[in-house]
Amino acid sequence: MTVAQPPSATRAAVILPWERPDRHDDARAAEARLEEAVGLAASIGLVVVCQAVLLLRARRPATLLGGGQVDSLKETVKADNITVVIIDSRLTPVQQRNLERALGCKVIDRTALILDIFGERAATREGTLQVELAHLEYQRSRLVRTWTHLERQRGGFGFLGGPGETQIEADRRMIGDRIVRLKRELEQVRRTRGLHRQARRRVPFPIVALVGYTNAGKSTLFNALTGASVYAQDQLFATLDPTMRGIQLPSGRRVILSDTVGFISDLPTELIAAFRATLEEVAEADIILHVRDVSHPDSASQRSDVIEVLEGMARNGTIEQDWQSRVIEVLNKADLVGGRDAVGARPGNVVISAITGDGLPDLLAAIDERMTRAMEVVAYRVPLVEGAAMAWLYEHGEVTQREDGEDGVEMTVRLSPANRARFEMQFGRIVTCLLD
Repeated sequence: MTVAQPPSATRAAVILPWERPDRHDDARAAEARLEEAVGLAASIGLVVVCQAVLLLRARRPATLLGGGQVDSLKETVKADNITVVIIDSRLTPVQQRNLERALGCKVIDRTALILDIFGERAATREGTLQVELAHLEYQRSRLVRTWTHLERQRGGFGFLGGPGETQIEADRRMIGDRIVRLKRELEQVRRTRGLHRQARRRVPFPIVALVGYTNAGKSTLFNALTGASVYAQDQLFATLDPTMRGIQLPSGRRVILSDTVGFISDLPTELIAAFRATLEEVAEADIILHVRDVSHPDSASQRSDVIEVLEGMARNGTIEQDWQSRVIEVLNKADLVGGRDAVGARPGNVVISAITGDGLPDLLAAIDERMTRAMEVVAYRVPLVEGAAMAWLYEHGEVTQREDGEDGVEMTVRLSPANRARFEMQFGRIVTCLLD
């Protein structure tokens, strides 16, 4: 039975151009990628009435697709009254223009689709700036002389003005000016985030950052651990802006949990650059929770996509080279595959279901254990009158031994390297280090 769509609904076709790599699971990988693209389109209200994988023998410079494929797609567009065709690949400006002419409708590529989603979901000033910057970087790459409406010239002033600048040059200049202003504003955001991180160091709590593929369940896990009400839906890129909340571990130690933007395969480079300020929260984290959707048929590939982005951050110096030593893999959505026993945990992994809460105590214990593993044992003699220093050690470390004497209190304590540095910076002049 055909369900009538509201007149305002935008009818779309999602097309995945697929080259033939030498891999045995080619068909499954193509279907998973197409399903993801359809989910992206549906997440912004498009009604997908046609979806298809088109095998490419070779990439055509003019249209990407073959001539017969373009003709067949044109007939489908006309028959199904399709308004927009989404090509789940990166199109050159020439390919996009030629396809629009051939199909008689709007054509967008994967990058433009993701940018539209981000533009709709950005809720904060920072998110809006980041998305606008990414949009402008993308639009600037579209300004080529193949667009005839940009070839008009504006006359100069007086007799010495010459023929003037072309419309494309004026548009490129205006976009460039706006990009400069946005980057300046985002740099201020970056500095503000830096000040916030410095403030957290002065009242030091370890940072635990959630990362993962989009729709892996990061926001649901964040809400389950913190009791917050961050927007969480079964859709791609449900949340964009980072959120931070404090939680208490079984040992009594407090940490700050940070929810970050989800990753996706072929994440546009414009977005990676624009969201640098957000991704720096991952770089500052003491522990990184890599949340994976264990029920997804392409979970292994999604894991590789996330690691690829983080490795790129390591190569450009945004995150430390040994970032993998701080990672705990969280295999989420175990309830969809028969429970935790059906998944089976391995060293370095924790199997959970964020929606049911199953496995969350094990996850908190794993975070606690990882925090303890990284701690250093050190002893201090603290003057009796320095109650603030003793209280600091009790609050931010694990005091394993205490001996009260006439000239002070000797305390053996476990501290993270960061907390030890913070303690000695704040109280180093009044305490004596006895054991290192």
